[in-house]
Amino acid sequence: MNASKHKGEIERLEHSFWQSILDRESEVATGMLTEPALMVSAHGANKFDHAAYAKMANDERFKLIEYKISGMDILFPRDDVAIASYRVSQKTQMDGKSMEMDVYDTSTWVKLDDQWRCVIHTESPAAAQR
Repeated sequence: MNASKHKGEIERLEHSFWQSILDRESEVATGMLTEPALMVSAHGANKFDHAAYAKMANDERFKLIEYKISGMDILFPRDDVAIASYRVSQKTQMDGKSMEMDVYDTSTWVKLDDQWRCVIHTESPAAAQR
């Protein structure tokens, strides 16, 4: 396996997924997800199909305004599995109220039919700086 080539691929996919949230292009995101897929965050564990993701992504009550990814690292436990971990500073709007969050994310990607698909994404709040 050419790890550096695959690392670049996973990095591009992560950035593309975040950009699809910013641009509100749920069809781009669902093209990168397994069905079903999982998400774990402060809101709990959520298992969803493509239709449920699209409904969630197009909910006008929540909008991603801006994001910055840093410190991305990618682990390949097998040739067809990649785990990306990184930090995200994000600005969002929830029910019209602006919020800023600093979180640590992980995404697990599996290679299916020669395409990388995200099967689970997790998000944990970063500890407040002292």
